[in-house]
Amino acid sequence: MKQIVIDVMADGEIKIETKGFTGPVCLEESQFLKDLLGKEISVQLCPVFYQKRRKILKKHIPICG
Repeated sequence: MKQIVIDVMADGEIKIETKGFTGPVCLEESQFLKDLLGKEISVQLCPVFYQKRRKILKKHIPICG
């Protein structure tokens, strides 16, 4: 399941964590929050960011001759 978790610290710092995303799509999906919240101070990318997304190949099986 894909999630975006937002933590608001006591000092007002906001942390955004994405879960269930593979590759740079996590940055794309959370961009709207960064746009709303203002200047980004730091980014910490986890190992899942560097994984390539698996492409699912659909094979068509001829049903009628």
